[in-house]
Amino acid sequence: MAIMAKDKVQYVCSNCGQESPKWIGKCPACGQWNTFKEIRVADTRQPAAAHAAAVAGHALRQSKPLRLSEISSKDDPRIDLYDAELNRVLGGGLVPGSLVLLGGEPGIGKSTLSLQTALQLTDRRVLYISGEESAHQLKMRAERLMEGQGSRDASALLILCDNSLESIFDHIRDIRPELVIIDSIQTIMTENVDSSAGSIAQVRECASALLRFAKTSGVPVILIGHITKEGTLAGPKILEHIVDTVIQFEGDQHHLYRILRSIKNRFGSTSELGIYEMQQTGLRQVANPSELLLTQDRDGLSGVAISSAIEGARPFLVETQALVASAAYGTPQRQATGFDQRRLNMLLAVLERRVGFKLMQKDVFLNIAGGLRVTDLAMDLSVIAAVLSSNVDTPIDAGWCLCGEVGLSGEVRPVARIEQRIGEAQKLGFTDLILPYHNFQGLDRRRFPNINLHPVRKVEEALRALFG
Repeated sequence: MAIMAKDKVQYVCSNCGQESPKWIGKCPACGQWNTFKEIRVADTRQPAAAHAAAVAGHALRQSKPLRLSEISSKDDPRIDLYDAELNRVLGGGLVPGSLVLLGGEPGIGKSTLSLQTALQLTDRRVLYISGEESAHQLKMRAERLMEGQGSRDASALLILCDNSLESIFDHIRDIRPELVIIDSIQTIMTENVDSSAGSIAQVRECASALLRFAKTSGVPVILIGHITKEGTLAGPKILEHIVDTVIQFEGDQHHLYRILRSIKNRFGSTSELGIYEMQQTGLRQVANPSELLLTQDRDGLSGVAISSAIEGARPFLVETQALVASAAYGTPQRQATGFDQRRLNMLLAVLERRVGFKLMQKDVFLNIAGGLRVTDLAMDLSVIAAVLSSNVDTPIDAGWCLCGEVGLSGEVRPVARIEQRIGEAQKLGFTDLILPYHNFQGLDRRRFPNINLHPVRKVEEALRALFG
């Protein structure tokens, strides 16, 4: 009588992907508790990575060590996606053979962005694989997007509705696409793993196989990933380590704007962001976000300050809104939207200790307009100005803009790329800009004839220039 071989049982940490032959309460790699999940892996079948290499036309073989001088440093030309915002976030276009992970909340526009990008690539054969929607649903969405783009040519786009990894590789072998988009990685499953789609083992095995295919064939692959209720990408943390680029689609469904932010990028900067506007006919690129992020009628409004910020290589003006009110309960509230709350607490302490304004018994609410989340330290000066403007109920003149980092002793520290910040403020018609004194030294003021520059060394000087 033949004896059936038992499946191999492993325990994998859902946070970092650490493996263990037995269950452990605390992960020794990342330190998280109760994250080990049981998975079953059948060892008798062909690994998915070997199948992917066979599809790409390459046999599995041992790597050969090479001298550094023998390795070519010539970069392959990037693929233009005909989307300036997406190209910027990717670092100048899509790299051949790269694996890109696009994450975001449900309904934020991940599938719309991917399908819209696929429709624009009329000169390349694109395979769009959907494990969530039917072909009829994709057809209706594509017609709406093509109507918004004014295009009717979609002959190069191929649609496949399947969630079997082996079947997908068979179709790839026959079609030979130049770009593969998978929506989503949590719906794809392989026969080599005895678990349901979306489990830790399935996501890890499918992602590894797709990585092997992308690297051996040179065909770029875009994966769409779900996120958890905590806002992190679903699946094991190893998924983010496997891929070359992780970009996240952010924004609120109740806001018009969507922000595409690079979290990890092996081929470019991780501080770039792209801005889109959600419309009925798809996502529209926002070429000049400064004009859209500023309130047009802000004259006479207290608690509003404008800052010249930079994210990546892009300067734009950000509106900082603050509200200071008497604490209705025993403990004052400190809330920040789009800004680091711990840094807000630090700036409030500086304002109270160094400037002398008592905010101990006041509620302070801070908001970055437009749904943006800004990490630029040059926002410090505008945050303090907005809080003080709301506290004394005195509006800041409409033509004033600020930029500067604030230290713990109340000094205004210099910021990077000051000329780009001044140029953006001047382009939008601002007449006065407060900047750090060290940035003012050595600045060619002849380039900015239409804006008055006010250098300051301390917070008190900036507030005196604003409020007199």
